[in-house]
Amino acid sequence: MSVSAQAQQLRHAVTECIESGPVIVGCSGGPDSLALADAAAWAVPHIGGTLTVVVVDHGLQSDSAEVAERAADACRAVGIDDVQIRRVQVGTQGGPEAAARNARRQALLDVAQERDAHQIMLAHTLDDQAETVLLRLARGSGARSLAAMQSCDGFWHRPFLDLPRHLVHEVARERFEPLGFTPWDDPHNHDPQFARVRVRKSLDILESDLGPGLAANLARSAKLLGDDADALDVWALGDFARIVHAEKSSCSADITALAEMPRAVRTRLLRLMHQQIVGVHEDLSFDHIQQVEAMVSRWKGQGPTSLPGAVTANVEYGRLTLSVQPQEM
Repeated sequence: MSVSAQAQQLRHAVTECIESGPVIVGCSGGPDSLALADAAAWAVPHIGGTLTVVVVDHGLQSDSAEVAERAADACRAVGIDDVQIRRVQVGTQGGPEAAARNARRQALLDVAQERDAHQIMLAHTLDDQAETVLLRLARGSGARSLAAMQSCDGFWHRPFLDLPRHLVHEVARERFEPLGFTPWDDPHNHDPQFARVRVRKSLDILESDLGPGLAANLARSAKLLGDDADALDVWALGDFARIVHAEKSSCSADITALAEMPRAVRTRLLRLMHQQIVGVHEDLSFDHIQQVEAMVSRWKGQGPTSLPGAVTANVEYGRLTLSVQPQEM
């Protein structure tokens, strides 16, 4: 089968995103992930790697097992031998979208561990990135959150993040329809009960009103904000090492040194202080940061502030101290 310039573009994107070694691809049977599986079937062996495709059956629809089998057959039809179908149990924590995503990711991580793989590819496109940015803008997020998804983020690799959805879908049709496979159109992608579906519809309306290129511009903003957030994070880490005195259950820093920092660096450093004593599982909200930051920038003798993880923030003798309070028996 001849390969179009668009299909070659997808293959090149995958080649640029990964290194030699075991590679996992997550596949739902939809056009994005089938196009990724097809591109990976060519690219991974060409760089000396081994490929495993994981089809995750969420069990959320009556025909989910049939859809998963069909997706696996489509992957085998383009020459992928190692295709795994994993059925997962989707919980309820965080809402249906988050619960399904968490179950899917855990299944991919489980197979990655079995294959000793450190690269898991996902089929998010530029349009997915734009929708993520718009959704997080609506929630009042900061630069780190608005940076949205990264092309390479630890285990997770997204080679199509700079490519528009319509191009990826064209390649999926080109590659699979001659083989007798029609990419699956998930009904959940059209159900307005899901926030992402509503955001997708809103993005279409905004692009119609404001002109073409909105998705690409939002994705570009995410990339620029990611660069800024990375630089500020490095700055904050350096200042943490320089001025913070950390013990097992407390962290403290000189108020004057904190006040001299740009606010964007100072708020990051406050998060680092909190994480140092309770870990990343107890995150600070915007309001928590505002309260603690005011102890530095607008000190008026405020009393102690309670933070997640049984932590108290207090100012004494010119120092801001975050400490874990002993639990009452």
